[in-house]
Amino acid sequence: MTRMVGSLKPLPAPFYDRPTTEVARDLLGTVLVHDTPDGRAAGRIVETEAYLRDDPACHAARGMTSRNEAMFGPPGRSYIYLIYGMYHCFNVVTAPSGVGEAVLIRALEPLAGIPLMARRRGTDKPKALCSGPGKLVIAMGIARVPNGSDLRKGPLLILPPESFPWHAGGGTPLRNIKVTTRIGITRAAHLPLRFYLEGNPYISRK
Repeated sequence: MTRMVGSLKPLPAPFYDRPTTEVARDLLGTVLVHDTPDGRAAGRIVETEAYLRDDPACHAARGMTSRNEAMFGPPGRSYIYLIYGMYHCFNVVTAPSGVGEAVLIRALEPLAGIPLMARRRGTDKPKALCSGPGKLVIAMGIARVPNGSDLRKGPLLILPPESFPWHAGGGTPLRNIKVTTRIGITRAAHLPLRFYLEGNPYISRK
């Protein structure tokens, strides 16, 4: 059963309890929403990367730690971590509880709350707001969201594509999915686990 959060209907729990590569593909086109005291920000997910339990680049590859505990479930939770001591990344936990897999959200196409995003990022260039995992966390105000929060209850929600249809609410049309190797890693860099909407101008890079 899909629950309502205010007037919003987030993706149901079974969506996340599936193979991680499938979730990474199917998240493309969905809408990430964050309600804060400063206002609502929303962006269409246009680029993702899958991280698997037997993947040397995955934080869970060596087992559970205090840092990666959220990755082990239940699915449909947030996994937020700090990199380089200064940037946060936002991931969606996938697969059954205990597996230790997640999808990194790499880029968003801004849809709502764009002036708020611009203030947070210190730029008024729409394509620079969320075109990278660290950028989108800043623009969306995600860094202070509790790790392991339920993406069906808020304050972070992921909605189906029809919640902000491009033809009614702005944004570029959904197009073919492109599959490539992942970006910015050295381990298992050859694996084709990055997914993005082909032709979308808001991805981090081609």
